[in-house]
Amino acid sequence: MAGNNNKIALLVHACDRYEFLYKGFDLAFRKNWDFNIPCNYYFATEIISAELQGFQNIKSGKGEWADRLRALLNNIDEEYILYFQEDMWLSKPVNAKFFDLLFESAIKNNWQQVKLHSASIYNTNATNNFIEGLNVAEIDIKLSKYLMSHQVTLWKKDFLLAQLYKAEHPWRNERKGTKRLKKLKPLIIHIDYFAENGEEEINKNKTNAQRSEYFAVSHNSTLNFHVLKFIEKFNFGSQTEKNYALELQNHYDHNLSHDGKEKSKKTGLFKQFKTWFLKRKDSY
Repeated sequence: MAGNNNKIALLVHACDRYEFLYKGFDLAFRKNWDFNIPCNYYFATEIISAELQGFQNIKSGKGEWADRLRALLNNIDEEYILYFQEDMWLSKPVNAKFFDLLFESAIKNNWQQVKLHSASIYNTNATNNFIEGLNVAEIDIKLSKYLMSHQVTLWKKDFLLAQLYKAEHPWRNERKGTKRLKKLKPLIIHIDYFAENGEEEINKNKTNAQRSEYFAVSHNSTLNFHVLKFIEKFNFGSQTEKNYALELQNHYDHNLSHDGKEKSKKTGLFKQFKTWFLKRKDSY
C-alpha cells in the first residue's frame, strides 16, 4: 500500500548493556528481512550510538524500561509501531506481501494490537479473514495469558503508550499491563506469522501458509541455547560472521554476561530470588 512507510515504524528497542547482541541482530535481520517492506526503521539505544544498515539510531536516555519506551514513542511520528527487541534474531525469510496486507488491514480496521508471535499462552477465536493464508484470529481475553507482552507485535502507537505506566520495569509491565487489559477488554488480533522459538501455529490457518521465525537468544543477560543455531550459521558466513561466532561461543561456553563479565553462582541465585520476590510483590 503506497504511503504506508509514513504510518508504520519498525522499532528495535535495545538497551546499552546488550550492545554485544546488536551485531547478531543486524546479521540475522539483514539475511531474512526485506527492506522493501513499507515502513521506517529505528534502532533505539539509551545513550550509546549504534550503526545498523537501513536503520536510524534514536536514543531514549537512561531510565526505567517503560519510561525509556515512552520517551522513544513520543519522538516517533508514525501511527503504528512494529515492535522488536535486540535479542530477537530472525531465522527464516519474511514475506513482504504479508506485511503490505497487514499494514493495510491494520490502518483500515483501526487495529490497536496485533500479536504476530505464536505461543501456547494464547487462546484464540477464528474469523473468516486471512492474510496470506494465516487466520486473522481474535484473542480470548479471559482465557489468555500475557495480553501485554514484548514479543513481536504491531501496535497502534497511542494504544501502546497508554499501556506504559511510569517506572515499570519490563516484567511488571507485562504482569500489571495484562491485568489492566483484562479489565479493559480491547480487541486484540493474533496472527501466527512468527514461530517464536520454534513454536507451532495455534490458529486455523490454511494448509501450507508460509511463516517466518525468530529466536530470543538472551536470558538474564546471558546467551541461552538458542544462540547455538546462529553460531552454526555464522560459521559458514563471511569472516566478520565467523569472528562474531567465536565471540558468541566464548560468551556461551563461559556463561558471560553481554558486557563480558563472569556471572557467579551467588549472583545467579540472588537474581532468581529477586525475580521471585518481584513476582510475589506484583501479585498483591
